[in-house]
Amino acid sequence: MKALILSGGTGSRLRPFTHSTAKQLLPVANKPVLVHCLENIRDAGVTEAALVVGAHAAEISGVVGDGSAFGLDLTYLHQDRPLGLAHCVQLAGDFLGDDDFVMYLADNVLADGIGKAARVFAAERADALLLVQPVADPRAYGVVEVGAGGHVRRLVEKPAEPAGDLAALGVYFFTSRIHEAVAGLRPSARGELEITDAIQRLVEDGAPVRAERYDGYWKDTGRAEDLLDCNRELLARLTGPAVHGEVDGTSTLSGPVVIEPGARVHGSHLKGPLVIAAGSTVTNCTVGPYVSVGRDCVLRDTVVADSILLEGAAVDGVPGLDHSIIGRWARIGRSAASGHQLLVGDHANAEVAA
Repeated sequence: MKALILSGGTGSRLRPFTHSTAKQLLPVANKPVLVHCLENIRDAGVTEAALVVGAHAAEISGVVGDGSAFGLDLTYLHQDRPLGLAHCVQLAGDFLGDDDFVMYLADNVLADGIGKAARVFAAERADALLLVQPVADPRAYGVVEVGAGGHVRRLVEKPAEPAGDLAALGVYFFTSRIHEAVAGLRPSARGELEITDAIQRLVEDGAPVRAERYDGYWKDTGRAEDLLDCNRELLARLTGPAVHGEVDGTSTLSGPVVIEPGARVHGSHLKGPLVIAAGSTVTNCTVGPYVSVGRDCVLRDTVVADSILLEGAAVDGVPGLDHSIIGRWARIGRSAASGHQLLVGDHANAEVAA
């Protein structure tokens, strides 16, 4: 089985971060969302994968390279503009050939892996197997109507009046029969070739199409609040402290705290779960819980919880930073004004209350 990983798209709901960063490279628990995806694919036994990229192709390639660091042989495919998920299948036709494959939208985090679903797909040999989960507002997703034995009766993309609450999660397993269903598709009202339309074709042609309920943690990280929720979930899975950096004698640590080599902590109180990446410095701070501090960050005289700090961010003299995302190389300093939640983009400058 091969993999088709979709890592294009503009990430408009995550601006300003995605003006300069691919949304799939934004980190949760100090690891890019795309890396979580690659690791899941590897752990499912896949070794060959095609990665569909767009405007941030060079940046993505700089992070994941040829895939060998993740046990994968990666082929890059460029999509000039978002033309739909089914178009990505067309684009990857030569790479996929007649092989089975898993199509994985790389802005989704499935914290409990996809190994079980891969085994079900291999055993049952449905022409399509969709991972599904109930959602609060199914109008934002492809909605799957399921009959007896998990067989899919109907699939509708973002319906105004959903017939149920089961959403397709963005991970699909296909046999080569999907190529016939994709061929000749017409663009939808939003101008894209929809994979939901192709799967519906399979259903109407009598092909076996099955829904598999995903019982683990899943999050589509398309919004800032989703990234923070996912960050909390993954940090909560840390099982114990791992202190490899420098921590002075006046600092205190409690709970699962990960301090990478080269990080330095002085006069601070750390409450896990949290992660501090290599090259970062924390001085006279209270940090945590649920904080991810990226590489080369500087925190001084600050209290921060439930937040993500990207590479190179600096926060100085902030008495209460909570539920925030600070972009790469952003600077947050003192001010006489009151301060609240911050979603600060890359290379930005901001002032908060002293």
